[in-house]
Amino acid sequence: MHLDVQDLRNFYYRSRIGRAAQSVIRTDLQRAWPRVEGMTVAGFGFAAPLLRPFLADARRVTALMPGPQGCLPWPPGQPNISVLCEDTLWPIQTGTVDRLVILHGLETSDHPAAILEEAWRVMAPEGRLVVIVPNRSGLWSRSDRTPFGFGRPYTTTQLDSQLRRHRFVIEASRSALFQPPSDRRIWRRLAPWMERLGRHIPGFRTGGVLIVEATKQVAAPTRPGLSEKVRRPLKILEGIGQPVPEPSRRT
Repeated sequence: MHLDVQDLRNFYYRSRIGRAAQSVIRTDLQRAWPRVEGMTVAGFGFAAPLLRPFLADARRVTALMPGPQGCLPWPPGQPNISVLCEDTLWPIQTGTVDRLVILHGLETSDHPAAILEEAWRVMAPEGRLVVIVPNRSGLWSRSDRTPFGFGRPYTTTQLDSQLRRHRFVIEASRSALFQPPSDRRIWRRLAPWMERLGRHIPGFRTGGVLIVEATKQVAAPTRPGLSEKVRRPLKILEGIGQPVPEPSRRT
């Protein structure tokens, strides 16, 4: 079940640990998508905190917020770009989204498969998807003090398999939020060092969230007729004499 939009807003904008989580995940997303000039960018769930860096350069930015979660105007003080929608029906034209990020949308939904089908529908053929979910082996999924402690946590294998089943090609998998989910001053001071350390240790998978980037898999067009040309056809009747026409009879 989706979390309440007010609780999500309070966590990301009114708590120290929420602002730290927002900064870490947003920095990772900007590193993955350094240029979005002229592109259409969208987020589903509560992805609004991650979309702000793209407002200046992207052609269009849309924050899709599911109905059970609720919706709030965003960004503050600017024209609203947030839209209330259903999990399985997004008000976006097919094949138009160049960059799509899902945060607090997959693990808390009762219809995760339908969300990925809808994501595949709206994405452009060369589009990229980033899915951010709680890491089953991380500390954040074990604490209900943060939104990552609710819903279904994933392993990398589980998330990769689910994306592949819905026609996505995995491009990269990584982890983030290596700091503990605590507001204690000592952990807040050590947080930047822990994030750098965790990011540079190969194979380190104990971060609080998993971040998987994927592209849309589109089937190659097929031409009418035979799918493959027979290069060396079998000559089954080879050696059999050709029929000779019967000579005409004179009357």
